[in-house]
Amino acid sequence: MLCLLITMIPTHQSHNTATIEKVRDAFHSFIDSKDFPCVAAKAALAKSHMKIFVAEHMACPKDDHDILEFIYQFVDEYRNSDKNFHTACVIFPSTGEVREEEFDALLWRRLQALSNLDAQRFPYDSRVDCDPASSKFSFSLKEEAFFIIGLYPNSSRKSRQFMYPTIVFNPHEQFEELRNLKRYDKMKNIVRKKDIELSGSINPMLRDFGDDSEVYQYSGREYDREWKCPYKYNN
Repeated sequence: MLCLLITMIPTHQSHNTATIEKVRDAFHSFIDSKDFPCVAAKAALAKSHMKIFVAEHMACPKDDHDILEFIYQFVDEYRNSDKNFHTACVIFPSTGEVREEEFDALLWRRLQALSNLDAQRFPYDSRVDCDPASSKFSFSLKEEAFFIIGLYPNSSRKSRQFMYPTIVFNPHEQFEELRNLKRYDKMKNIVRKKDIELSGSINPMLRDFGDDSEVYQYSGREYDREWKCPYKYNN
């Protein structure tokens, strides 16, 4: 039976316990749904390696310091674990209805703000590139590279249509470990098959990990050729 526990980090979260539990349960149901395609997220949930922080409005910077401390604690626990499939999720239930373009802008605004704060304490993960145009780019906090996934109700991809805007932080090194174990391609093919079954087509922004800059996959929005990632690392 899939474990029902999502480990919570309650410190400094501004919502009351009932609200946090409601948001947590909603997210659990979303990941646990038979239609949700990401087997890695399901594995993280089953292993109790899914950490959740409930923030307020995605446009507001007031939670940034607490979000960063939450990510730092997650990084410490991840580095001390010898098991795969860890993920950290920041959910913004106070955010109102947003369109794809709005969510995309909010996502990069929060990532930029977190990066600016982090750069005051830690250098960028040397295993990846800080240039978002590079095929070796990954987002970095506490010298740990992350592959970012955005979820929100109005995403054009059904697999990302969670009821509250959410930023998911997946440690980049996990993908490298899966590659070394020759498990990455199998997992990727399962996820893509399930995503096609759910949405009727493959994500047009999908690239094989390491073949192109991963920034095109973060928000789930379909970009045109003129789009340039607004993120800039400020060290």
